[in-house]
Amino acid sequence: MPREYSKLELQVRELTNFNRVLFFIVVCAIYFVLVYVQQTFIVNEIAAFKFLEGPQALIFRIIAGFKLLSIPIVYGLKFTIVGFILWVGCFMWGYNVPYKKCWTIAMIAEVVFFVPTLIKIFWFMFVQTDPNYWEYTAFYPLSYMNFFDYNEVREKYWYVNQQLNVFEIVYWVVLTYGVDFAARKKKSVANAIVATSYIPLFLLWLWFYIGVYE
Repeated sequence: MPREYSKLELQVRELTNFNRVLFFIVVCAIYFVLVYVQQTFIVNEIAAFKFLEGPQALIFRIIAGFKLLSIPIVYGLKFTIVGFILWVGCFMWGYNVPYKKCWTIAMIAEVVFFVPTLIKIFWFMFVQTDPNYWEYTAFYPLSYMNFFDYNEVREKYWYVNQQLNVFEIVYWVVLTYGVDFAARKKKSVANAIVATSYIPLFLLWLWFYIGVYE
């Protein structure tokens, strides 16, 4: 039987009944601003790129522009994949959660990753104000990468070490709460759904990345 929810939980459920298209646009717009700030005030000021001229400068600007314009596509694809994984996980555990809700859960949970991006911007604008490109690329707040000197880590492991971070765990927790609210079952079931669907595939993706990296 569906469990009873507290007044606070019911209020949270009401908050999730919003305009998904508008929220998607807002998420993309916020990330667009964050990427623009990083590109304009940090990356463009790195000595290796600051004095680029001619074709090299043009290529650099094209890549930066493509990164900005591709944000809605990247986010749409990510939410679609994560939403599908959660939907399959719910189905495997015998719960009929609409795919639209799973997609929404993935979209809401993505807000977690705005925090490390903001920290990275703050760090390189006010703390380490003159980084080289590799220092900037290798840095990820509260990640496993912070335990190493990036010069001593092969570049193929940078991404994996960055993805193993505190914010990824918080992301799992938010996914769990989202599934819990959507399925209206015991919290332990929501934990099991995320633990047996998204998390194994996330770890498999990191293993695959290491395997194919050249």
